Amino acid sequence: MKVSVLLIVLLMPGVVFGQKHIPLPHGMVYGQKPDTMAMIAANKLEAFMGKKTRISTTVEGRIIKVTKEKGGWFDVDAGSGKIIEAHFKNYNVTLPTQLAGRTVIMEGVAEKMFIADDLQHLAGDTVSGKKQHKIKTDPKRRVTFEVKGLLIDK
Repeated sequence: MKVSVLLIVLLMPGVVFGQKHIPLPHGMVYGQKPDTMAMIAANKLEAFMGKKTRISTTVEGRIIKVTKEKGGWFDVDAGSGKIIEAHFKNYNVTLPTQLAGRTVIMEGVAEKMFIADDLQHLAGDTVSGKKQHKIKTDPKRRVTFEVKGLLIDK
């Protein structure tokens, strides 16, 4: 009896600490499996959107960091110092923080954030027809992505 208790006590830390370093396998899917037929690179997403504010597409990019595990909130590198803020449509998805630095394929809806730089909500607040106020927009926070499905690529 003492031997079995001693054996359990000695093996328990190995089991607990061993689970944290399990590598994520290639091809693991979170949410729905994304369609990879018409895939574009994350650094070309904004140019691909053009003047459209919302499009449904599949994007390949590298995850910079997982900002919130529950709900699947993460940042994707869009090149040239830009970041795509992404989150899952289904809040029940939990992403591990180990995804940072991995290349993924994600399918969903890309949306440009609306920035009211001319303060349209304050209609009539202009002086002689010129813009009175100016808002500095952050070019790093322009596109958001609502993910339906994510596939670990590399």
